[in-house]
Amino acid sequence: MSHYRNGCTCERCKTRGLMGPAILVTLGVILLLDQFNVVGFWSAAPVLLIVIGLVKVLQSNASMEGHVNEYVAYPGYIVTPTAPVAAPPQNPNQGQVSNG
Repeated sequence: MSHYRNGCTCERCKTRGLMGPAILVTLGVILLLDQFNVVGFWSAAPVLLIVIGLVKVLQSNASMEGHVNEYVAYPGYIVTPTAPVAAPPQNPNQGQVSNG
């Protein structure tokens, strides 16, 4: 089993975990550049929005092939969504009168 919460290893679920680290690294680089007086924090802050946008585009373009639709509420308890029950097929002869 994978280390992802619902056990899914599709590309979309893998990229879901990129947002936090991407923001943290970008913020760290911006603060480091501000500390060394290379560029001011507020003049480099729009880079943070660009990184967020790039990660969102990456997430939306990722493949969902092999996606698992289970949700793990807490360890040992898995909620599997149920499919709607299909209506039974109608009898094609229903309502017809036979002459024989």
